[in-house]
Amino acid sequence: MDGLAPWLPLIWAGILLVAVALYVVLDGFDLGVGILFPWAHGESERDLMMNSVAPFWDGNETWLVLGGGGLLVAFPVAFSIIMPALYLPVIVMLLALVFRGVSFEFRWIAKPHHRVWDWTFATGSTAAGFCQGLILGGLLEGVRVESNAFAGGSFDWLTPFTVLTGAGVTTGYALLGATWLIMKTEGSVAERARRQARGLLIAVIAAMGAVSLWTPFVLEHVFARWFTLPNILYLSPIPILVALTALWAWTALARGAEKSPFIASILLFLLGFFGLVVSNYPYVVPPVLTIRQAASAPESQLFMLFGVALVLPLILGYTFVVYRTFRGKVRPGEGYH
Repeated sequence: MDGLAPWLPLIWAGILLVAVALYVVLDGFDLGVGILFPWAHGESERDLMMNSVAPFWDGNETWLVLGGGGLLVAFPVAFSIIMPALYLPVIVMLLALVFRGVSFEFRWIAKPHHRVWDWTFATGSTAAGFCQGLILGGLLEGVRVESNAFAGGSFDWLTPFTVLTGAGVTTGYALLGATWLIMKTEGSVAERARRQARGLLIAVIAAMGAVSLWTPFVLEHVFARWFTLPNILYLSPIPILVALTALWAWTALARGAEKSPFIASILLFLLGFFGLVVSNYPYVVPPVLTIRQAASAPESQLFMLFGVALVLPLILGYTFVVYRTFRGKVRPGEGYH
Protein backbone atom coordinates (compact mmCIF):
# COMPACT_ATOMS: atom_id res chain seq x y z
CA MET A 1 0.00 0.00 0.00
CA ASP A 2 2.78 2.45 0.92
CA GLY A 3 4.48 1.92 -2.43
CA LEU A 4 1.25 2.37 -4.40
CA ALA A 5 -0.12 5.39 -2.50
CA PRO A 6 1.96 8.07 -4.30
CA TRP A 7 0.73 6.76 -7.65
CA LEU A 8 -2.98 6.61 -6.85
CA PRO A 9 -3.73 10.29 -7.62
CA LEU A 10 -2.01 9.94 -10.99
CA ILE A 11 -3.85 6.69 -11.74
CA TRP A 12 -7.18 8.30 -10.92
CA ALA A 13 -6.31 11.39 -12.94
CA GLY A 14 -5.59 9.09 -15.88
CA ILE A 15 -8.92 7.29 -15.42
CA LEU A 16 -10.82 10.58 -15.35
CA LEU A 17 -8.99 11.89 -18.43
CA VAL A 18 -9.85 8.71 -20.35
CA ALA A 19 -13.50 8.94 -19.22
CA VAL A 20 -13.78 12.58 -20.28
CA ALA A 21 -12.07 11.95 -23.63
CA LEU A 22 -14.34 8.99 -24.39
CA TYR A 23 -17.42 10.97 -23.39
CA VAL A 24 -16.47 13.94 -25.56
CA VAL A 25 -15.84 11.73 -28.59
CA LEU A 26 -18.66 9.21 -28.18
CA ASP A 27 -21.43 11.48 -26.90
CA GLY A 28 -20.08 14.34 -29.01
CA PHE A 29 -21.22 12.88 -32.32
CA ASP A 30 -24.76 12.13 -31.16
CA LEU A 31 -25.05 15.60 -29.61
CA GLY A 32 -23.77 16.87 -32.95
CA VAL A 33 -26.54 15.06 -34.82
CA GLY A 34 -29.05 16.80 -32.55
CA ILE A 35 -27.40 20.17 -33.17
CA LEU A 36 -27.79 19.60 -36.94
CA PHE A 37 -31.38 18.35 -36.56
CA PRO A 38 -33.09 21.67 -37.52
CA TRP A 39 -31.44 21.58 -40.96
CA ALA A 40 -33.04 18.25 -41.90
CA HIS A 41 -35.57 18.36 -44.74
CA GLY A 42 -38.70 16.47 -43.83
CA GLU A 43 -39.65 13.78 -41.37
CA SER A 44 -37.90 10.93 -43.19
CA GLU A 45 -34.54 12.68 -42.93
CA ARG A 46 -35.05 13.41 -39.24
CA ASP A 47 -36.00 9.78 -38.66
CA LEU A 48 -32.81 8.66 -40.40
CA MET A 49 -30.63 11.04 -38.39
CA MET A 50 -32.12 9.96 -35.08
CA ASN A 51 -31.92 6.27 -35.97
CA SER A 52 -28.22 6.64 -36.75
CA VAL A 53 -27.49 7.42 -33.07
CA ALA A 54 -30.40 5.68 -31.28
CA PRO A 55 -28.47 2.48 -30.38
CA PHE A 56 -25.54 4.39 -28.92
CA TRP A 57 -26.57 7.56 -27.11
CA ASP A 58 -27.47 6.18 -23.68
CA GLY A 59 -24.34 4.03 -23.45
CA ASN A 60 -22.19 6.99 -24.46
CA GLU A 61 -23.34 8.96 -21.43
CA THR A 62 -21.98 6.25 -19.12
CA TRP A 63 -18.61 7.98 -19.44
CA LEU A 64 -20.06 11.22 -18.09
CA VAL A 65 -21.27 9.37 -14.99
CA LEU A 66 -17.86 7.77 -14.54
CA GLY A 67 -16.12 11.13 -14.88
CA GLY A 68 -18.37 12.92 -12.41
CA GLY A 69 -18.45 10.07 -9.92
CA GLY A 70 -14.71 9.55 -10.17
CA LEU A 71 -14.05 13.24 -9.50
CA LEU A 72 -16.18 13.08 -6.34
CA VAL A 73 -14.49 9.94 -5.04
CA ALA A 74 -10.87 10.56 -6.03
CA PHE A 75 -10.68 14.37 -5.74
CA PRO A 76 -13.45 15.48 -3.34
CA VAL A 77 -11.86 18.85 -2.61
CA ALA A 78 -11.84 19.67 -6.32
CA PHE A 79 -15.45 18.49 -6.62
CA SER A 80 -16.50 20.73 -3.72
CA ILE A 81 -14.93 23.74 -5.48
CA ILE A 82 -15.96 23.04 -9.08
CA MET A 83 -19.63 22.32 -8.42
CA PRO A 84 -20.54 25.61 -6.67
CA ALA A 85 -18.34 27.56 -9.10
CA LEU A 86 -20.10 26.08 -12.15
CA TYR A 87 -23.44 25.12 -10.63
CA LEU A 88 -25.70 26.85 -13.16
CA PRO A 89 -24.11 25.52 -16.40
CA VAL A 90 -23.83 22.04 -14.84
CA ILE A 91 -27.53 21.99 -13.91
CA VAL A 92 -28.63 23.33 -17.30
CA MET A 93 -26.45 20.73 -19.02
CA LEU A 94 -27.96 17.88 -17.00
CA LEU A 95 -31.51 19.11 -17.63
CA ALA A 96 -30.76 19.45 -21.35
CA LEU A 97 -29.46 15.86 -21.45
CA VAL A 98 -32.58 14.65 -19.62
CA PHE A 99 -34.99 16.38 -22.01
CA ARG A 100 -32.93 15.21 -24.95
CA GLY A 101 -33.07 11.62 -23.71
CA VAL A 102 -36.84 11.83 -23.19
CA SER A 103 -37.24 13.05 -26.77
CA PHE A 104 -35.71 9.79 -28.08
CA GLU A 105 -38.58 7.82 -26.57
CA PHE A 106 -41.52 10.21 -26.91
CA ARG A 107 -40.82 11.25 -30.48
CA TRP A 108 -41.76 7.81 -31.76
CA ILE A 109 -44.77 7.46 -29.48
CA ALA A 110 -46.13 10.90 -30.40
CA LYS A 111 -46.00 10.39 -34.17
CA PRO A 112 -47.28 12.15 -36.22
CA HIS A 113 -47.64 14.99 -33.67
CA HIS A 114 -44.05 15.05 -32.56
CA ARG A 115 -42.85 18.54 -33.51
CA VAL A 116 -42.29 19.44 -29.86
CA TRP A 117 -39.97 16.45 -29.44
CA ASP A 118 -38.02 17.40 -32.57
CA TRP A 119 -37.50 20.81 -30.98
CA THR A 120 -36.57 19.26 -27.62
CA PHE A 121 -34.01 16.96 -29.23
CA ALA A 122 -32.32 19.80 -31.11
CA THR A 123 -32.50 22.33 -28.27
CA GLY A 124 -31.34 19.84 -25.63
CA SER A 125 -28.39 18.77 -27.76
CA THR A 126 -27.32 22.34 -28.46
CA ALA A 127 -27.76 23.49 -24.86
CA ALA A 128 -25.83 20.50 -23.50
CA GLY A 129 -22.92 21.10 -25.87
CA PHE A 130 -22.81 24.83 -25.18
CA CYS A 131 -22.94 24.33 -21.40
CA GLN A 132 -20.10 21.81 -21.57
CA GLY A 133 -18.08 24.48 -23.35
CA LEU A 134 -18.97 27.01 -20.65
CA ILE A 135 -17.81 24.55 -17.99
CA LEU A 136 -14.55 23.97 -19.85
CA GLY A 137 -13.95 27.70 -20.22
CA GLY A 138 -14.75 28.34 -16.57
CA LEU A 139 -12.21 25.74 -15.48
CA LEU A 140 -9.54 27.03 -17.86
CA GLU A 141 -9.94 30.63 -16.70
CA GLY A 142 -9.73 29.51 -13.09
CA VAL A 143 -12.02 30.01 -10.11
CA ARG A 144 -11.55 32.02 -6.95
CA VAL A 145 -10.53 29.75 -4.09
CA GLU A 146 -9.93 30.59 -0.44
CA SER A 147 -9.16 27.97 2.22
CA ASN A 148 -9.90 25.17 -0.28
CA ALA A 149 -13.42 26.50 -0.91
CA PHE A 150 -15.02 28.42 -3.77
CA ALA A 151 -15.00 32.14 -2.95
CA GLY A 152 -16.46 33.65 -6.12
CA GLY A 153 -19.89 34.67 -7.36
CA SER A 154 -22.67 32.71 -9.04
CA PHE A 155 -21.91 34.12 -12.50
CA ASP A 156 -18.11 34.22 -12.46
CA TRP A 157 -18.17 31.53 -15.16
CA LEU A 158 -19.94 33.85 -17.65
CA THR A 159 -17.21 35.71 -19.54
CA PRO A 160 -16.35 36.36 -23.20
CA PHE A 161 -13.80 33.55 -23.02
CA THR A 162 -16.33 30.98 -21.77
CA VAL A 163 -18.80 32.03 -24.47
CA LEU A 164 -16.02 31.40 -26.99
CA THR A 165 -15.31 27.95 -25.58
CA GLY A 166 -19.04 27.22 -25.47
CA ALA A 167 -19.41 28.10 -29.13
CA GLY A 168 -16.24 26.16 -29.96
CA VAL A 169 -17.39 22.96 -28.26
CA THR A 170 -20.84 23.22 -29.86
CA THR A 171 -19.28 23.69 -33.28
CA GLY A 172 -16.91 20.79 -32.66
CA TYR A 173 -19.80 18.50 -31.73
CA ALA A 174 -21.62 19.58 -34.88
CA LEU A 175 -18.53 18.63 -36.91
CA LEU A 176 -18.47 15.20 -35.25
CA GLY A 177 -22.19 14.83 -35.97
CA ALA A 178 -21.79 15.83 -39.63
CA THR A 179 -18.91 13.42 -40.23
CA TRP A 180 -20.84 10.69 -38.40
CA LEU A 181 -23.78 11.20 -40.77
CA ILE A 182 -21.41 11.02 -43.75
CA MET A 183 -20.23 7.64 -42.48
CA LYS A 184 -23.60 6.23 -41.40
CA THR A 185 -26.13 7.51 -43.95
CA GLU A 186 -26.64 7.89 -47.68
CA GLY A 187 -28.42 10.22 -50.05
CA SER A 188 -29.46 13.77 -49.22
CA VAL A 189 -28.61 13.50 -45.50
CA ALA A 190 -25.02 12.46 -46.19
CA GLU A 191 -24.59 14.99 -49.01
CA ARG A 192 -25.79 17.88 -46.86
CA ALA A 193 -23.65 16.69 -43.94
CA ARG A 194 -20.58 16.76 -46.22
CA ARG A 195 -21.29 20.36 -47.20
CA GLN A 196 -21.88 21.32 -43.57
CA ALA A 197 -18.70 19.57 -42.43
CA ARG A 198 -16.49 21.80 -44.59
CA GLY A 199 -17.76 24.99 -42.98
CA LEU A 200 -17.75 23.45 -39.52
CA LEU A 201 -14.14 22.30 -39.94
CA ILE A 202 -13.06 25.88 -40.70
CA ALA A 203 -15.02 27.15 -37.68
CA VAL A 204 -13.50 24.51 -35.37
CA ILE A 205 -9.94 25.33 -36.44
CA ALA A 206 -10.68 29.03 -35.93
CA ALA A 207 -12.05 28.34 -32.43
CA MET A 208 -9.06 26.16 -31.52
CA GLY A 209 -6.72 28.86 -32.73
CA ALA A 210 -8.54 31.57 -30.79
CA VAL A 211 -8.46 29.58 -27.54
CA SER A 212 -4.80 28.66 -28.10
CA LEU A 213 -3.87 32.32 -28.54
CA TRP A 214 -6.13 33.64 -25.78
CA THR A 215 -5.15 31.39 -22.88
CA PRO A 216 -1.34 31.93 -22.88
CA PHE A 217 -1.72 35.70 -22.69
CA VAL A 218 -4.33 35.60 -19.94
CA LEU A 219 -3.00 32.74 -17.82
CA GLU A 220 0.63 32.92 -16.74
CA HIS A 221 1.03 29.20 -16.11
CA VAL A 222 -0.13 28.40 -19.66
CA PHE A 223 2.30 30.93 -21.16
CA ALA A 224 5.15 29.45 -19.12
CA ARG A 225 4.24 25.94 -20.24
CA TRP A 226 4.14 26.69 -23.98
CA PHE A 227 6.41 29.66 -24.67
CA THR A 228 9.54 29.06 -22.63
CA LEU A 229 12.58 27.05 -23.61
CA PRO A 230 12.89 24.12 -23.97
CA ASN A 231 9.11 23.55 -23.70
CA ILE A 232 8.36 25.36 -26.95
CA LEU A 233 10.55 22.84 -28.79
CA TYR A 234 9.10 19.78 -27.07
CA LEU A 235 5.47 20.88 -27.55
CA SER A 236 5.67 22.24 -31.10
CA PRO A 237 4.58 18.89 -32.62
CA ILE A 238 1.09 19.34 -31.12
CA PRO A 239 0.01 22.37 -33.23
CA ILE A 240 1.76 20.84 -36.24
CA LEU A 241 -0.28 17.65 -35.82
CA VAL A 242 -3.47 19.72 -35.47
CA ALA A 243 -2.72 21.47 -38.78
CA LEU A 244 -1.93 18.18 -40.54
CA THR A 245 -5.09 16.55 -39.16
CA ALA A 246 -7.22 19.48 -40.31
CA LEU A 247 -5.67 19.18 -43.78
CA TRP A 248 -6.40 15.44 -43.78
CA ALA A 249 -10.03 16.07 -42.80
CA TRP A 250 -10.43 18.70 -45.55
CA THR A 251 -8.94 16.52 -48.29
CA ALA A 252 -10.98 13.52 -47.12
CA LEU A 253 -14.17 15.57 -47.38
CA ALA A 254 -13.14 16.85 -50.80
CA ARG A 255 -12.45 13.42 -52.26
CA GLY A 256 -15.72 11.94 -50.98
CA ALA A 257 -14.30 9.64 -48.28
CA GLU A 258 -16.82 8.31 -45.77
CA LYS A 259 -14.87 7.12 -42.72
CA SER A 260 -11.76 9.29 -42.83
CA PRO A 261 -13.53 12.61 -42.04
CA PHE A 262 -14.99 11.12 -38.84
CA ILE A 263 -11.65 9.65 -37.76
CA ALA A 264 -9.89 12.95 -38.49
CA SER A 265 -12.50 14.87 -36.50
CA ILE A 266 -12.01 12.56 -33.52
CA LEU A 267 -8.26 13.05 -33.76
CA LEU A 268 -8.73 16.84 -33.79
CA PHE A 269 -10.72 16.61 -30.55
CA LEU A 270 -8.15 14.35 -28.93
CA LEU A 271 -5.27 16.63 -29.92
CA GLY A 272 -7.13 19.65 -28.54
CA PHE A 273 -7.90 17.76 -25.34
CA PHE A 274 -4.27 16.70 -25.01
CA GLY A 275 -3.17 20.29 -25.49
CA LEU A 276 -5.45 21.43 -22.65
CA VAL A 277 -4.06 18.71 -20.39
CA VAL A 278 -0.49 19.75 -21.21
CA SER A 279 -1.38 23.39 -20.50
CA ASN A 280 -2.82 22.71 -17.05
CA TYR A 281 -0.99 19.70 -15.61
CA PRO A 282 -0.72 19.07 -12.65
CA TYR A 283 -3.72 21.24 -11.74
CA VAL A 284 -7.17 19.77 -11.27
CA VAL A 285 -8.55 23.23 -10.41
CA PRO A 286 -6.30 25.58 -12.41
CA PRO A 287 -4.21 27.28 -11.25
CA VAL A 288 -4.63 26.80 -7.49
CA LEU A 289 -5.16 23.11 -6.68
CA THR A 290 -3.02 20.24 -7.92
CA ILE A 291 -3.94 16.59 -8.33
CA ARG A 292 -2.12 15.59 -5.16
CA GLN A 293 -3.55 18.44 -3.09
CA ALA A 294 -7.11 17.54 -4.08
CA ALA A 295 -6.75 13.76 -3.70
CA SER A 296 -8.81 11.80 -1.19
CA ALA A 297 -7.27 9.37 1.30
CA PRO A 298 -5.25 6.58 -0.35
CA GLU A 299 -7.53 3.98 1.25
CA SER A 300 -10.59 5.52 -0.45
CA GLN A 301 -8.86 5.76 -3.80
CA LEU A 302 -7.62 2.18 -3.62
CA PHE A 303 -11.03 0.81 -2.60
CA MET A 304 -12.78 2.54 -5.51
CA LEU A 305 -10.00 1.54 -7.87
CA PHE A 306 -10.90 -2.12 -7.31
CA GLY A 307 -14.49 -1.29 -8.28
CA VAL A 308 -13.42 0.52 -11.43
CA ALA A 309 -11.11 -2.37 -12.36
CA LEU A 310 -14.16 -4.67 -12.30
CA VAL A 311 -16.65 -2.36 -14.00
CA LEU A 312 -14.49 -0.67 -16.65
CA PRO A 313 -13.87 -3.82 -18.74
CA LEU A 314 -17.63 -4.46 -18.76
CA ILE A 315 -18.33 -0.94 -20.00
CA LEU A 316 -15.66 -1.21 -22.69
CA GLY A 317 -16.94 -4.65 -23.72
CA TYR A 318 -20.53 -3.42 -23.93
CA THR A 319 -19.43 -0.42 -25.99
CA PHE A 320 -17.48 -2.62 -28.41
CA VAL A 321 -20.39 -5.06 -28.86
CA VAL A 322 -22.94 -2.29 -29.49
CA TYR A 323 -20.81 -0.49 -32.05
CA ARG A 324 -19.96 -3.75 -33.79
CA THR A 325 -23.56 -4.94 -33.83
CA PHE A 326 -24.90 -1.71 -35.34
CA ARG A 327 -22.02 -1.07 -37.73
CA GLY A 328 -22.68 -0.11 -41.33
CA LYS A 329 -25.08 2.29 -43.00
CA VAL A 330 -28.53 3.18 -41.64
CA ARG A 331 -31.09 3.30 -44.43
CA PRO A 332 -34.64 4.70 -44.56
CA GLY A 333 -37.04 2.45 -42.70
CA GLU A 334 -34.30 0.88 -40.62
CA GLY A 335 -33.74 1.82 -37.01
CA TYR A 336 -33.56 0.93 -33.37
CA HIS A 337 -36.07 2.60 -31.11
